[in-house]
Amino acid sequence: MLVLPSAFVNLCIFTWREKSLMKLQAPKHSAPRPQAEPALNQKQIVQAALQLLDEVGFEGLTMRNLAKKLGIKAASLYWHMRDKEELLSLLADEICEPMREPDRTLSWQDQLEILGNEFRRVLLAHRDAARVLASSGAPSGPNILRLTEILLRTLLDAGFSSKDAAYAGFMLNDFIVMFVSEETQFAHVPAESAAAASYNAKNWFKALPPDQYPSVIALADDLVESDSNERFKFGIMILRSGLESCLAHRKARNQI
Repeated sequence: MLVLPSAFVNLCIFTWREKSLMKLQAPKHSAPRPQAEPALNQKQIVQAALQLLDEVGFEGLTMRNLAKKLGIKAASLYWHMRDKEELLSLLADEICEPMREPDRTLSWQDQLEILGNEFRRVLLAHRDAARVLASSGAPSGPNILRLTEILLRTLLDAGFSSKDAAYAGFMLNDFIVMFVSEETQFAHVPAESAAAASYNAKNWFKALPPDQYPSVIALADDLVESDSNERFKFGIMILRSGLESCLAHRKARNQI
């Protein structure tokens, strides 16, 4: 029979007790795991971006702010889109989704006027929407492409040449987008501040040297307090008349 030294036996007993105690001890708590990010698709992200645009405007529409609104990390957005340029393109297309097509039995002039009013309506529906459209690049989404197709088809059906139709399309788009961008730039300024700015601008115009700026002084009220609806209607009327004259001139020249 093998007799083990008492010191060795004591060591074995101590080791067994330590291991047993370790098993009985409560497990250590590790740091809490971060919550899983919500599953999102591109449509949900664009909808959130549109809400953010209405809340904070174009300047506040950043990838970081959008990620914060969605409850995800900014880097996660790039799983759904390449960069902010693509976000703006998708957002511009979402803004144009409610566009209604005019009745094709109407004259081409009336169709263009209705398209112009519709385009302005959808741009006014969201804060800084015109700035989004101006920054979104060439049309690529289905809604903007549908709008572009309707506009160009109307011009071609009216008898415009391919080049004139393309140029007229650019002109109409630029006028409406820039007009809405200008008319809404102070839309979120407090009413008191806007009224004060208008008052100061009018007084500044009227205080100009009358021998140098008689026309500016005479039109100070109309320049400062112009009605945006009337100005837009006037602009569409001028564009419509100009296109009518252009088409008539082209047809008369081709008949010579």
